[in-house]
Amino acid sequence: MYKKSITHYISKVVVDILFYGSLLLTLLVPFISRWLFGWISYEDSGYLTAFACILFVSGLCCAYILFNLKQMYRSLLVGNPFVDKNVRHLRKMAATCFVMAVIYIAKCLFMFTLATVVIATIFVVGCLFCLTLKDLFKQAINYKTENELTI
Repeated sequence: MYKKSITHYISKVVVDILFYGSLLLTLLVPFISRWLFGWISYEDSGYLTAFACILFVSGLCCAYILFNLKQMYRSLLVGNPFVDKNVRHLRKMAATCFVMAVIYIAKCLFMFTLATVVIATIFVVGCLFCLTLKDLFKQAINYKTENELTI
């Protein structure tokens, strides 16, 4: 029997806070990007718009990843995490991580920093992690259905 844990609720609250925080920060990007651009010591040579666009798209992608994670927590708290809907959510999260990796790899071409390389690598690993979890969930669903049919 499935036992609900306090860590499930705590992590759901943390994901909720991160989701709404990412939406708020994404909406603030047009207002704080000039300050951020000056803080990281790039001279304003036409990169400000590209920098703001990268941050805005990154914020939207992160919010989308967190939204899918929120949707997965619903089935976890009900006690049935191995459903096709969660496989779709993991696939969407993997695709979003891939998009983020491509964005940051492209950013390396005109605004290279070591942090950008690290961020791109993290999103590539996140993509691979989500794809692996997707396959594991799919296999668990197959085992579960097969087990239910035997009974």
